[in-house]
Amino acid sequence: MGTRLRPVSGDTAKPMVPFLGRPLMEYTVLLLREQGFTDICAAVKYRAESIIGTFGDGKKFGVNMTYRVEGSPLGTAGAVKNCADFVGDDDFLIISGDAVCDYDLASLMQARREADAAAAIALSAEAEPLRYGLAVTDGEGLIRAFIEKPDWPHVVTDLVNTGIYAASARLLDSIPAGRESDFGRDIFPGLLHRGEKLIGKPMEGYWCDIGTPASYYRCCADALEGRLKLPVGGEFTAASVIQSRDAAPPDGIFCDIPCGDRAGLMRAILSAGLPGVPDYENGLSLTGDGYTLHISPLSEKCAVRIRASAADTELASAMLSSAKDIVSALGKELGVSIVPGIFT
Repeated sequence: MGTRLRPVSGDTAKPMVPFLGRPLMEYTVLLLREQGFTDICAAVKYRAESIIGTFGDGKKFGVNMTYRVEGSPLGTAGAVKNCADFVGDDDFLIISGDAVCDYDLASLMQARREADAAAAIALSAEAEPLRYGLAVTDGEGLIRAFIEKPDWPHVVTDLVNTGIYAASARLLDSIPAGRESDFGRDIFPGLLHRGEKLIGKPMEGYWCDIGTPASYYRCCADALEGRLKLPVGGEFTAASVIQSRDAAPPDGIFCDIPCGDRAGLMRAILSAGLPGVPDYENGLSLTGDGYTLHISPLSEKCAVRIRASAADTELASAMLSSAKDIVSALGKELGVSIVPGIFT
């Protein structure tokens, strides 16, 4: 139902929320097809008709789609148990229809087979893991504990459970039929208690649980900027990246002054009435007999660079030091935070 996402989604089923022109779930289907997973069973309930009506038998997406419609909510594990007849005796992949990733899913399947584990869990390193379930692993990658949506005193790892699992068919034996159950809360802790092997695999690539408007918009921006590699071609390309002009100058000496607002600081510098000829596109240039001083914003970090060159190295050092003092004073006057720079 995606209740937290409703400022964006309204009553739309979360897997059907538009994401860069396509339903969110379509990217998952295309990712699966791209990696060789062509037989797909979708466990659905809320507004199931919109999902089934969009994907049908899957042929137009290059896959074979079938569905299991829940009468009452069965939870993450109960929904998978409801697909047991589809799975049969084969290994299978479990993935959410309301998240986006570009993981190598075949490598997760391979990791499960090599470990002969009941399941291999795709893990993502998250700096702010409070709204996720944590998976605590040992040095060999075996999962030792699960912590569901911890508070900070219980955050003992940054590896979160993405809800993407490579599973052995025997995993289904641990899930009760016809009633609600959850992998992270019920099934996986029970398996650990019985001594079953579960492994956690930190994945390379991008993953986003689109649970809130903030995560939705962040994921859209990440896709447009190329951090998320979408399994489509032609329609969407990553935003062009401006080539950095932050290379070290070929001559002279320079220092970088980190700040909280490089654009505001440059405005203060250009408005200060310093002698010289300001270049309104590339910063402030001061030139004289045998010396040059240039102040410009950096593109790769929030800082301005001061560069001085002169035939007399002592003069260049004195110019650099004076310019640094002036820029720092202007920043303080403007209220821009200045972090002491380092001479190079």
